[in-house]
Amino acid sequence: MNKVITINKRKIGLDYPPYVIAEMSANHNGDIQRAFDTIDMAKAMGAGAIKMQSYTADTITIDCDNEDFQIHGGLWDGYNLYKLYEWAQTPFDWHKPLFDHARKADITLFSTPFDETAVDLLEDLNAPAYKIASFEAVDLPLIKYVAQTKKPMIISTGMANIEEISEAVETARENGCEQLVLLHCISSYPAPVEQSNLRTIADLADKFGVVGGLSDHTLGTTVSIASVALGASVIEKHVTLSRADKGPDSEFSLEPEELKLLCSETHDAWLSLGAAGYERKAAEESSVKFRRSIYVAKDIKAGEKFTAENLRRVRPGFGLAPKHYPELLGKEAKVDLEFGTAMKWQYVK
Repeated sequence: MNKVITINKRKIGLDYPPYVIAEMSANHNGDIQRAFDTIDMAKAMGAGAIKMQSYTADTITIDCDNEDFQIHGGLWDGYNLYKLYEWAQTPFDWHKPLFDHARKADITLFSTPFDETAVDLLEDLNAPAYKIASFEAVDLPLIKYVAQTKKPMIISTGMANIEEISEAVETARENGCEQLVLLHCISSYPAPVEQSNLRTIADLADKFGVVGGLSDHTLGTTVSIASVALGASVIEKHVTLSRADKGPDSEFSLEPEELKLLCSETHDAWLSLGAAGYERKAAEESSVKFRRSIYVAKDIKAGEKFTAENLRRVRPGFGLAPKHYPELLGKEAKVDLEFGTAMKWQYVK
């Protein structure tokens, strides 16, 4: 499989800057103008794309009050699933205005579909890519349906074991997906930093021959920035206009300036990787003269022997290299040498 993918002409892979996806999710708080503003914010802060989620309460769950459907603990304690998704959904009739707005703002918008009707809607809007959420990574019929669009796919692997990931990848590939990203993900909201296990990113990419990345639910930007050094080519992070406004996902979402920092610092982290090598770098050239070398530390007369008292290894670096110091000791000066003279072979008998 190709370890470079393309979304809206943007190449994504280890040889390209990290692709930062700003996940709006439910942080529009039920207000389409806030959704428009979030798209504009993501563009202004430097994100490569903004993503939303395409479901209704009825397409993601059923309206049932059985204990199975109750949420106990965490950010959404006390909700049943239907009520939570009713609160958090992005209405289907918003999708076209949001896609139109993103195109005018010149930022890539795509979505996570949660059933086949959402895929059909997104196809009608010519979505450039698809994301499979970690909770749906085991929904092989949905993965099959998305893969048949032949668009790039991004699959989050949170909670999935290696067998489940293998089944998801195989299903995607067998049904026409040729451009695939696997995102390492810890499906906890927020996720604890110490359980991030970022070394999994490169392992996923190597095992499955895909572009690797991170869906990051930890607080702050540290984990995302660190992930770049460990092979993350795609970074997905929830965003909000303001955590103070609250919302379904606001507690673990980045505010605008934090997103700007994430975009700039992941790019700098990628730039810093370079390649293994030991040649002198251009930025070091002006520093070479300040390395140590051998200098005359006391006036020396012609014929006088070089000693530890009249020669020293000091900065700067215009004299003979320090490795020649033992060789010089005991030899005689060919000419008179003043204090502060950089030693050269022509001064030695």
